[in-house]
Amino acid sequence: MGWFRKKGVLLACFLPLIGAISFGQTRVGISGAIEWDRMEINAVISLDLASAGIRLPAGRLQGEAIIASEYLRLIRPEIMNIQVDSSSVIADLIGRGEWSLSELERLALQARAVPPALSPGFDSLSSLYTLGIAGITQSFIRHRQPIDVPRTLNPVSAPAFTGILIIAADKQQVHGREGSALLHPALFPRIWDSQMNLIFERNMLDPNAGAMVRYFCRRGIFAGGPTGLSPEVAAVVGDRPLRIFARGVFGATPTDPIISREDALQIISTQENRNLLRNGRVAIIVDESMLRSSFAGQ
Repeated sequence: MGWFRKKGVLLACFLPLIGAISFGQTRVGISGAIEWDRMEINAVISLDLASAGIRLPAGRLQGEAIIASEYLRLIRPEIMNIQVDSSSVIADLIGRGEWSLSELERLALQARAVPPALSPGFDSLSSLYTLGIAGITQSFIRHRQPIDVPRTLNPVSAPAFTGILIIAADKQQVHGREGSALLHPALFPRIWDSQMNLIFERNMLDPNAGAMVRYFCRRGIFAGGPTGLSPEVAAVVGDRPLRIFARGVFGATPTDPIISREDALQIISTQENRNLLRNGRVAIIVDESMLRSSFAGQ
């Protein structure tokens, strides 16, 4: 944010010059990825100096001002493409009036920015922006008090687990459709049991819990040591998680894991285990290709 404040002063100084530039000719581009395991969007904004008529060293500040001025325009469509749940991306929510562009831009400006650097050939200037997905998630939590996680009239004996680990790294049968698919990460996936009872959805999450679930690849559960869990996975689910193999996926976009009824009962039979859902102590293991969604544009 400190760099953004400095850029605000810089932008005011160079705004007349920037306005005079034809951005149809000036090449400013974005490249990067949504990284679900890190819960971050990492984006590089690059300016081709020759296309902007900028000569070094005198024009460097002008180049930095152009990058700062173009950041919101370039990052906006990438944020809008984030999967919220099985039926919507952020653009859909904005289209339905459930979120606004002003909220999107306010969050986008919370990104950490690395001051622009010159390329080895001194022909372009670029800056790295890192935006946490957790901040976006929090903006969609509207409730103050979570609703109850479902209970069962016939509880089973279940130990107190430290977290819930759902393994869905392979293709899964898509409920209600022919064929199989890899599970897609989303901000708010639902969890269903094999009888299609809803076990977990966003309104059951404690507003202070942060992310609803965290995503990791298969390496996170083959890390060696007593638990086999990587430090990142263990930080979410602890050292004694309930390990569950997904039985399928659900949704127009297959974001929702389906677990067996027996595994669901292990969760909902005790208050301690229901609280694991409420507190976001859930990790989902997905295919590594699903953890990174790359983008590029101008």
